[in-house]
Amino acid sequence: MKLIGIICSLLLSLSAFCQSRLIEQLKNGKAQHIVVYGTSLSSGGSGKAWMDVVSARIEDRFGDNLVSYTLAGKGGMWSVWGVKNFEDSVIAKKPDAVFIEFGMNDAFQKYETTVELAKLNLVYMIDRIRLYNDSCDIFLQVMNMPIGKSASFRPHLDDYYAMYRETAQEKKVTLIDHYPNWQIILDRGEDIFRQYVPDGLHPNRKGGEEIIAPKIVEILNLNIK
Repeated sequence: MKLIGIICSLLLSLSAFCQSRLIEQLKNGKAQHIVVYGTSLSSGGSGKAWMDVVSARIEDRFGDNLVSYTLAGKGGMWSVWGVKNFEDSVIAKKPDAVFIEFGMNDAFQKYETTVELAKLNLVYMIDRIRLYNDSCDIFLQVMNMPIGKSASFRPHLDDYYAMYRETAQEKKVTLIDHYPNWQIILDRGEDIFRQYVPDGLHPNRKGGEEIIAPKIVEILNLNIK
């Protein structure tokens, strides 16, 4: 199952290498605002770790003061919260691009959010962004796997991540699938994995800078001069 998911994610990632509207606007010298929406994996210090790298790379390519970002998510939250707070947290920020990830916490058993409900919530967010501005870029993120106790609380996480991959294809939005890169790290052993994810769930600054940010930079073609 994991191998099939990784293969699918690689195929979807290849389809994402078209030039995004975000990059086209930056090329034209138009300032862009990115809203990052999701769980603790992309809010607070965890989100800042990789978004600082991404925004710095954008500035290296296109010049200073062209990109800004808002970390609009919240630790411990899931897509039900995401829908309820979408207007104030995302639409009101007038984004030119939105990154979304709630898979990790939708899979948290205590929240009793089925894959079907998680998909309804995700599709609502995508459709609401398009209603607001059909030129706004949308990026769905599949994040890392948890280990230890955090994994035991999310026994069906693979199903939620598979739904993100399928929804990206169905709704024709860009998928940023970090899972294969995290699997490479985990395959090297738990001790190595915990150098990037000390508590078994949340990537630290090293994980954000060395694993998450490079994949986003790759998908956005920011390595290509």
